[in-house]
Amino acid sequence: MLTDRGNGLYSWDGKLYQSDIVRACIRPEVEAVGKLVAKHIRKTMNKDGTNDIKVNPDAYMRFLLEEPNPHMTGQVMQQKLATQLALNNNAFALVMRDERGYPVEIYPIPSAGVEAFYDENVVLFLKFYFLNGKTAIFPYSDIIHLRRDFNDNDIFGDAPGIALTQVMEVVGSTDKGIINAIKNSSVVQWLLKYSTGMRPEDLKKSAKEFTENYLSMESTSIGVAAVDSKADAIRVEPHDYVPNAAQMDRATQRIYSFFNTNIKIVQSSYTEDEWNSYYEARIEPISIQLKGEYTRKLFSRRERGCGNYITFDASNLACASINTKLALQAMVDRGAMTPNEWREVMNLSPINGGDEPLRRLDTTTVKEVEGGAQVTEE
Repeated sequence: MLTDRGNGLYSWDGKLYQSDIVRACIRPEVEAVGKLVAKHIRKTMNKDGTNDIKVNPDAYMRFLLEEPNPHMTGQVMQQKLATQLALNNNAFALVMRDERGYPVEIYPIPSAGVEAFYDENVVLFLKFYFLNGKTAIFPYSDIIHLRRDFNDNDIFGDAPGIALTQVMEVVGSTDKGIINAIKNSSVVQWLLKYSTGMRPEDLKKSAKEFTENYLSMESTSIGVAAVDSKADAIRVEPHDYVPNAAQMDRATQRIYSFFNTNIKIVQSSYTEDEWNSYYEARIEPISIQLKGEYTRKLFSRRERGCGNYITFDASNLACASINTKLALQAMVDRGAMTPNEWREVMNLSPINGGDEPLRRLDTTTVKEVEGGAQVTEE
């Protein structure tokens, strides 16, 4: 029997993602998270005290990270999780395991609501409510859970709906005002006032003749309109229904600030330093959270104790000029990067032997010797 401890989360009603401003704000973040490359790292210590690092040593884990389920690649699933995280400050993925407890598939869980439950042994479960009316309960140990604005609730991040409601209403009213301005651009501009009564069909005929004679582009009029004593032609001045541009800009800037972005990031006109600032503020925290959640949900404590963990490589996210990329050759000379890692930054294919680190002869390692003196290793 499961016991409710009062924790619950309900996602936004969907209108948030319908806004072009919101979608433009989160798109750079979603695409950047999708470009993170998940890798399985095994770090062990040799008898001589050096570390032995292996990348993707197990085939099953490499395939799981590259293709978490039959319907999507790792990139697509990371984008799905990033979208859910941006819209709801929570994102969930279910880890499916085989009979031996090894993970075999990962599925994102887009739900309308989530509740936290504990069983009689105080084991945490999550109950998901789906849009088709069905529900499902999974142990929290099998759920990859990303969250942001983690404040009031013990399990879930605070949903952004309340904070965005007012500014989204402003944007919605602004959009309606623009639509009304377009519609009102075709309102009545001239009024023919007749002193005698006329039948409706005669009124329409007279108005049509006035339009064709004096308002049509094909009119032969020289700029002067003449009417008889039966009617007065009155000019109706149009009103400006377009919302204040400054108010529109302030509302947009508030949404940009909420999502930690700006117009240059949205329009991809940023510089190298501007992208690095955005990456450190918005993308890197997600990368670190992905690393922690994948590691603790895909590996047991024993496996983690043996040096296994998941990392998300951001080398292909580097926004660097060609001069900065060329300057990385110094990292290759010092063994900090392999030739293939540098070629990847330059968008070049790997070469044979490029995974072996190099080191110039004048940059050899330094070793401590007896007496405290230091010599370079020949």
